Amino acid sequence: MSDESVYEVIEVAKKTGKLRKGCNEVTKALEKGEAKLVIVAKDTQPKEIIMHLPLLSKEKDVQYIEVEKKEELGAAAGLPLGTAAVAVTELGEAAELIKRLG
Repeated sequence: MSDESVYEVIEVAKKTGKLRKGCNEVTKALEKGEAKLVIVAKDTQPKEIIMHLPLLSKEKDVQYIEVEKKEELGAAAGLPLGTAAVAVTELGEAAELIKRLG
C-alpha cells in the first residue's frame, strides 16, 4: 500500500467524515473507541511521542498505518505544518478506500 493511497483516504475523510489530528487527540480517540483508522509518521522525533500508538491500536482492534513524512501527513489532513499522527473517527466516503487498504 502506497503512502499516496493513505493520503487519499485522509483527504476524503477530511471532506466527508471526521479526523482527529495530533498525537494527543489520536490517543484520546483510541481510548474512547472513536478511532477507525490510525496513521502515524515514521519520521516523528523523538520516537517516544508515538511509541504507544501501535500497541493501543492493536489493543482496540484499529487498523494502524505508517507513512514516511509528517509534513505530508499534516498536509493531507489540512494542516499548515506536519503532524505525528492522524485518526479517522468518521469514515464518510473514505469507507470504500479504507477497505482497499486492507
